Amino acid sequence: MPKITTFLKKLWSATTDLIPIILVVVFFQIVVIQQPFPNVWEILVGSIFVILGLMLFIEGLEIGLFPIGETLAYALSKKGSLIWLIIFSFALGFSTTIAEPALIAIAKEASKISADAGLIDKSSSTMDVYALGLRLSVAVSVGLAIVIGVIRILKGWKLYYLIIGGYIVVMLMTVIAPREIIGLAYDAGGVTTSTITVPLVAALGVGLSNTIKGRNPLIDGFGLIAFASLLPMIFVMGYGLFWFS
Repeated sequence: MPKITTFLKKLWSATTDLIPIILVVVFFQIVVIQQPFPNVWEILVGSIFVILGLMLFIEGLEIGLFPIGETLAYALSKKGSLIWLIIFSFALGFSTTIAEPALIAIAKEASKISADAGLIDKSSSTMDVYALGLRLSVAVSVGLAIVIGVIRILKGWKLYYLIIGGYIVVMLMTVIAPREIIGLAYDAGGVTTSTITVPLVAALGVGLSNTIKGRNPLIDGFGLIAFASLLPMIFVMGYGLFWFS
């Protein structure tokens, strides 16, 4: 019985998380568009799958990804090897980003739109190279962003200094970057901080700050995601300078 009660609580929690979205869709479909829902049964079944998937996803984060990130950060910091910690931080940022489904989809769509606009050749090989280069530039930038964030935690640097400096660079890059890449660059910061990257990176920061004397996980542990959103904008605009200038 306790297990069933826990399951039902988590299922209800996932359901309530989706209620605002459902209410918005229902309101616009019935009140604004004033049309019945097409394929009602398919929508209901799909909604049930989404609720179950969200519940299982959150449970997976709590059971697996968060503990893994915190444990590895703790073990590496206790080992006392700065080089291995930096290598791990870069590898974590790079690998989680290169596998990010949202980035894969965006890169593929960006290559198609660029080809249709005549910015790159329409051959499949050129489009594949462009999409892969875009993914790699974002993945490298996130890897470097995590390294900078880890060094910030170790050194105790103020987060807002780095964030302000980073956005100054973003504004300068916006001035010189090709206008065709600016919108994509600004969106790249959002697609990188998604389902795979965020849990592991956040757990890394919290776990690392927990192991360093004088660090507060709430103050010093978070902030890695901010860098992971910031550097991709700079790198993608640099990627646009390489392709379109």
